[in-house]
Amino acid sequence: MKRNLFRMLFVVLFVAGAVFLIRYWMRPKPIEVSVKAVERGAVERTVSNTRAGTIKACRRAKLSPGIGGQIAKLPVREGERVKKGQLLLELWNEDLMAELKLAQSEVESTQARKKSVCVRAEMAQREAGRLIDLHKRGAVSEERAEKAITEAKALGSECTASESAIVTSIARIGAIKANLERTRLIAPFDGVVAEINGELNEFVTPSPIGIATPPAIDLIDNSCFYVTAPIDEVDASHVVVGMPVKITLDAFADRHFAGNVVRIDAYVLDREKQARTVDVEARFTHPKDIRDLLAGYSADIEIILEKRADTIRIPTESILDGTRVFVFLPDRHEISQKEIRIGISNWDYTEIVSGLSVGERVVLNVDQAGVKDGAKAKISSAPK
Repeated sequence: MKRNLFRMLFVVLFVAGAVFLIRYWMRPKPIEVSVKAVERGAVERTVSNTRAGTIKACRRAKLSPGIGGQIAKLPVREGERVKKGQLLLELWNEDLMAELKLAQSEVESTQARKKSVCVRAEMAQREAGRLIDLHKRGAVSEERAEKAITEAKALGSECTASESAIVTSIARIGAIKANLERTRLIAPFDGVVAEINGELNEFVTPSPIGIATPPAIDLIDNSCFYVTAPIDEVDASHVVVGMPVKITLDAFADRHFAGNVVRIDAYVLDREKQARTVDVEARFTHPKDIRDLLAGYSADIEIILEKRADTIRIPTESILDGTRVFVFLPDRHEISQKEIRIGISNWDYTEIVSGLSVGERVVLNVDQAGVKDGAKAKISSAPK
């Protein structure tokens, strides 16, 4: 009897131990979670461009001669820095130069004739006055006095005509010089020659109406740059000129540049297969930031609509549905769901109005399998 009782007790203990071991080995393993402590800091509400923006020069001139012709002078090279007023290109213009010299010679000749005629006219005028006085005293005939008067008037008219001829010749010189200017490209500002389309002795022609042709010289002012970027039409309604901007460039991935909104387009771009956007321009705040820039760099802008300088914040990636988070409980080695109320947010941080306290640790990898209220957990890395 005792032996049977002992056997039954042994079986019961064996089964209980087996059940315990099975449950122990089959119990859910704690999930590994990444956490971040709730902290105080700045949170900004921002909007960003929908597609990559572009760095543009404040001044860029795509220059071509006003007339067609053969390139006679090309004193600059691509990449060369030039000064305002410097000659960039000149077409063959020997015919105009010869015409200018001829016109200048005609002016000199006309001026000499005018001087001679006007001196004679002055002398004739004095002679006519003397004969009129003599005629009044009866010393000369009326006919001789009238003849002197007529000759003085004729020479006076010839003097006036000479002056008009000089004015006409000078105007002709101005017209020839204007045509000469059309054969030259002069730098309208200090800058860098970005591109030259043409070589010495090649012919260039101006663009026909309605047909765009490459410019002879593309000149860029590299002392001033700005960013233009498309903003979604929904976000653009919140943007105001003067708002601060964070600018990032693919060419300088580890740097952020400060700027401000300087212009918002007055119309919406409606391009096929793309969202409707509004172009926004931003200028760099610090002049030293543009020293290494090149026109054409891709750029992104983040416009700061609103900022909380010192508020409770958590990483935005830790929030589910905008209303809840999971908090790691170190004393129980598990995670617990909490309801929260949020304020402003961006891609990095979200303001917490209520529901969390500084120091609590929220779970970042909320999309991981097994993350749920009451789940056992352990920290996969040191708290940040």
